[in-house]
Amino acid sequence: MDLTIYQYGYEKCEPLHSFGPYVRNNYLFHYVISGRGTLNANDEKDHTTHYKIRAGSGFLIEPGYVNTYYADSKEPWEYVWVEFGGLRAKECVELAGLSHRAPVYHPSAPEYGEIIQEKMLTMVKSQNASSMEMIGNLYLFLDSLIKYSSSARKTQGGNLSEFYVREAVMYIEHNYANNITVEEIARKCQLDRSYFGKVFKKVVGQSPQEFLIQYRMAKAADALIIGDESVGDIGASVGYPNLLHFSRAFKGVYGIPPSEYRKRNKIIKR
Repeated sequence: MDLTIYQYGYEKCEPLHSFGPYVRNNYLFHYVISGRGTLNANDEKDHTTHYKIRAGSGFLIEPGYVNTYYADSKEPWEYVWVEFGGLRAKECVELAGLSHRAPVYHPSAPEYGEIIQEKMLTMVKSQNASSMEMIGNLYLFLDSLIKYSSSARKTQGGNLSEFYVREAVMYIEHNYANNITVEEIARKCQLDRSYFGKVFKKVVGQSPQEFLIQYRMAKAADALIIGDESVGDIGASVGYPNLLHFSRAFKGVYGIPPSEYRKRNKIIKR
């Protein structure tokens, strides 16, 4: 729940190979192994900033913002990437000194960049690893990302906003299978609906509704690969009695329908 890994990969791009313009639902970090490229990142006012990125550095795509990135025409980049989210994702990237306003990552020394690269390649090479092992690899990667950042920030103490968010997440954890709404969660925290939404997004980096959907889909993903219940029953168990609505929500988070996710990731009992 604190941190979740969604996708990861490696790519050696062709000259001018591009991706976007696109808006991500989760955090996406690339580390450039060789070559170079360009990131075009938009802010809240839709102003675009162009960043030139070389080997030995990385860049962050923050959810909710339009980004386009493409390889250089003469020295196309080779990179490794990971997509992640969760309650502590925003905190981790901020501790590493990253945001949509400062998306470029520089390790404090070249040898530290090699460590980060190796942590990410470990994830890519661990396709048959258990979900627990992959989460462990994600924690180790983010720990290195923060520890070796040239612009790392100090940990901030807890505050009232974080208390409200923890209360909200605890309520979601115990009631996600029911037909709960953001208004109901806000009332549980004794906050105005609008104010609650702002507080939640500031701490988590997602709206309460986005977090609720992703939490439910993460629970469904576990059930799909571990259990033998039908897709419809699993959808109902996470608050989606309508199979079509469940399939649409699941695909919005994982990129593929629940039946295809089960086919690719099902754990075979021996």
